[in-house]
Amino acid sequence: MVSPERFSNLPDYAFPRLRKLLAGVTPGPDPVVMTIGEPRHGIPDFVAPTLQRSVAELGKYPPNDGTPELLAAISGWLGTRHGIRVGTDRITILNGTREGLFNAALALCPERKGGRQPVILIPNPFYQVYAVAAAAVGAQAVFVNATPETGHLPDFAALDPETLDATAICYLCSPANPQGSVAGRNYLERLIELAERHDFLVFADECYSEIWRDAPPPGALAVAEGMGLPDRVMMFNSLSKRSNLPGLRSGFAAGSAEAIARFRILRSYAGAPVPLPHQRVSEVAWADEDHVIENRALYQAKYAIADRIFGNVPGYLPPEGGFFLWLPVGDGEAAARQLWAEAGVQVLPGAYLSRDTAAGNPGQGFIRVALVGPAAETEDALTRIRDTLYGKG
Repeated sequence: MVSPERFSNLPDYAFPRLRKLLAGVTPGPDPVVMTIGEPRHGIPDFVAPTLQRSVAELGKYPPNDGTPELLAAISGWLGTRHGIRVGTDRITILNGTREGLFNAALALCPERKGGRQPVILIPNPFYQVYAVAAAAVGAQAVFVNATPETGHLPDFAALDPETLDATAICYLCSPANPQGSVAGRNYLERLIELAERHDFLVFADECYSEIWRDAPPPGALAVAEGMGLPDRVMMFNSLSKRSNLPGLRSGFAAGSAEAIARFRILRSYAGAPVPLPHQRVSEVAWADEDHVIENRALYQAKYAIADRIFGNVPGYLPPEGGFFLWLPVGDGEAAARQLWAEAGVQVLPGAYLSRDTAAGNPGQGFIRVALVGPAAETEDALTRIRDTLYGKG
């Protein structure tokens, strides 16, 4: 049985903390919220008619692992996008990647490793479900800071060998939330080599992989396949960001046949199946790239807006992918309160996405800004941020 004490040291989630921080603060004129990573571009045209055609299937229990058509569509996308052949026995669908990132740890993390409590490595800052998964399986969460000095990517190889030998799972998000940094092929090769040397799994969270600036980010599973080490990686992706369908709750995990089989067993008991009409939409979405290209162009236009507005700000890092800005501000909480009060722009303090470590909290001096709104709204809000925090351009 999972002991409630495992969750006693989890801080409040970021958004309740933000509400407390801004309580009593009167926002400036024309408030704009730029905190939540919820895509606001239009949903694809094929969604409504596909749902209408399949609505009668709400009267059926959906297949937990995914329809044959959906698994084939995902397999085809992996071939087209990443150049790898992944059989449908190596894929399972998910009720969004958050469910998968949590349940995969339950399915695949051993109770002991090397005679001791297992370790789960977590980039810092990070998506909060990683820490909850570590707590749920009774693992020791080790937070590895990702800072400007490390290219905003965690340096897992710098950990001591004892910690690495005890590691069961390593989470990695690329493009990173919140920094927008991309793990290149060389970085992924080094991480997979490290996983092979110390016998752990890499959980590659790639839900932002189709939103990029100049070139598509490499996929961890594809890199592992090329190294002959596909068993070292489980990748996760979804339609939330790629296709502007966060409410569809449709994603997938892909890895080795053995790992997926174990994962499927757990999900057959405790997973939340994706409704059949949602699976039908997903079949179409994974097979269509036109809407993805159009969506990406909208974000690339907003990258250009951000670069123009913040290009002269010391420490500004143009994001390589994803849809967040990670802006240096000195004190993230103070900046968030000032922006809400003076500029009417709501942003998230970076410390709310990070944990304190011996080397400090890597998010303390940053704010996260979501570029999910229309271009004109984004330009206006970013200009307000610049003028309030850095002086008028």
